[in-house]
Amino acid sequence: MVVSAMSDRVLPFEGVHNFRDYGGYAAASGGRVRRGVLYRSGQHVGASDADLAAIDQLGLRHVVDFRGASERTASPCRRGEGFCAEVHVFDGETANLAPHLEAADGVLDSEGAHRAMERIYRNLPDREPVLWVMRRYFDVLALRPEEGGGASLVHCLAGKDRTGMAVALLHHALGVHPDDAMEDFLLTNTAGNIDARVAAGADAVRAKYGAIDDDTIRVLMGVDERYLHAMRESVESAHGSLDAFLEDVLGVGEAKREALRLHLVET
Repeated sequence: MVVSAMSDRVLPFEGVHNFRDYGGYAAASGGRVRRGVLYRSGQHVGASDADLAAIDQLGLRHVVDFRGASERTASPCRRGEGFCAEVHVFDGETANLAPHLEAADGVLDSEGAHRAMERIYRNLPDREPVLWVMRRYFDVLALRPEEGGGASLVHCLAGKDRTGMAVALLHHALGVHPDDAMEDFLLTNTAGNIDARVAAGADAVRAKYGAIDDDTIRVLMGVDERYLHAMRESVESAHGSLDAFLEDVLGVGEAKREALRLHLVET
């Protein structure tokens, strides 16, 4: 196994944080996950006109938005003149708050923030609205081109927690090595303008909870290996394995996995 180290997967947008291509990793079949068809990011409310033009150039067919109705109302995504993707959302709330905002409630220091984020990741696989969007995500990615399949973008508010879980599960379904899946998960901590993303998160967290120190904010706006391990351990405890969870809860059995590999893995 060779962990990929492609420096060109992060797209340098001005007002959309954590935007990157999560293809390119080796798959167990001997192929490699396609580049240029799988994108992930944070929300697009702050997108510049140049960002919108660049996003239009990606040729997106589908956008899967994990944010709930109140998040979308508070921060509507900007769209470019050439935007023609189908947007998939849950008609309701997928969380009372974005996970990093939820985790900030009552935390006193950075270690408390880590524990709160781990707790949220253990609970994410039990949140039915999140799972509804997750099922839609896998349905969209399994579409043939003649059915409307094609390049897709998945995002939430910060593009790291709900989105991170979805991407990690897709990587598992495609046979991406866990080390490579973890590498992609952790790219949140280095992708794009970190200081701007942390500053934006700090404003939202402090507006809701008051004074929280910078180190704690940085934890809340980042990711850690412990979080993804917590999600996996929760799934394995409840369902026996990630494979069983994919099939029994998300409807991603062998037939759908083969469809995903057909469209998303190149030999």
